[in-house]
Amino acid sequence: MKFTTGIIFCFFSSLVQGQEKAVLKQQLLFDKAPFKECHASTIASTPAGLVVAYFGGTKERDPDVEIWVQRNVKDRWTAPVSVANGIQHTKKRYPCWNPVLYQVPGGELMLFYKVGPSPQAWWGELITSKDHGKTWSAPRRLPEDILGPVKNKPVLLKDGTLLCASSTEVTSGSGWRMHFEMTKDGGKTWSITEKIDTASPVNAIQPSVLFHKGGRLQLLARSMDDGVVSSWSDDNGKTWSALEKEVLPNPNSGTDAVTLGNGMQLLVYNHVGKTGNQWGGKRSPLNLAVSKDGLSWNSIITLENENGEFSYPAIIQGRDGLVYITYTWNRKCIKFVVIDPSKLGKR
Repeated sequence: MKFTTGIIFCFFSSLVQGQEKAVLKQQLLFDKAPFKECHASTIASTPAGLVVAYFGGTKERDPDVEIWVQRNVKDRWTAPVSVANGIQHTKKRYPCWNPVLYQVPGGELMLFYKVGPSPQAWWGELITSKDHGKTWSAPRRLPEDILGPVKNKPVLLKDGTLLCASSTEVTSGSGWRMHFEMTKDGGKTWSITEKIDTASPVNAIQPSVLFHKGGRLQLLARSMDDGVVSSWSDDNGKTWSALEKEVLPNPNSGTDAVTLGNGMQLLVYNHVGKTGNQWGGKRSPLNLAVSKDGLSWNSIITLENENGEFSYPAIIQGRDGLVYITYTWNRKCIKFVVIDPSKLGKR
């Protein structure tokens, strides 16, 4: 697969609406790759620079789908490198899914991912890097019933707990349900919460976590029929409130959110209802929304507004204070966007 460098820049006119000064950079991560499709990116800021991971192969669910990593070195992205696969033995191989990066403060870079034939039958694995993503440990399977963060980045609580947002996708019976997994020792031992709001008919998965005043936590997640949903915790993620529906429109597509150092809340999501967009698809446009309190949201940047699939975003605030976003670009590449948060909201 090859892209011309012109493709990297030709979408600028559709990238933003009234917020051009906030967007510092946009680019596709590679010109060519040894896979046909890729999806589900994740990004982390390490002492040596940014690292991105995603899954890639012939097609999602195919056995040749592996986890690929790229590093940003001197403002250039290294070529995609495979760091994990689902090979069990010479006659059995499973696809890999949904990598999630987390940089331990002062420690290793963690890469969680899933292996298995489907989201209903996958399991969690973990590899780590001591050199900021250059080399990786052998894979370690997580304990039974522990998936690790299912799509979005973990968050570190004040007591040293790494809070990992997870979920299960049961096709019948209990349906899609969210829960949290916690570790204080780098993934050696774990605890797991009860599933969130099992009384609700809402089917929701893949939460991300925001921090609010007074130690409150908020989750935002995708759902089958109710847009972006929300829930709140006052006990460091052990228990959560009933789900609040339709926080923002969303067509049952992955989202991600982050709390900035100044308390601003950001959410990346597809701002389109379940009936789809003008082209008949459901994963465009892709938007960035901002909130001060997690209750009232304002969509301020349109990252993509073309006919295609722009989905499964990841968002972080880097060590330099800038905001970094990655997302699936038509399943053919991963797109990277840099935003200056000091310029958000100034039209």
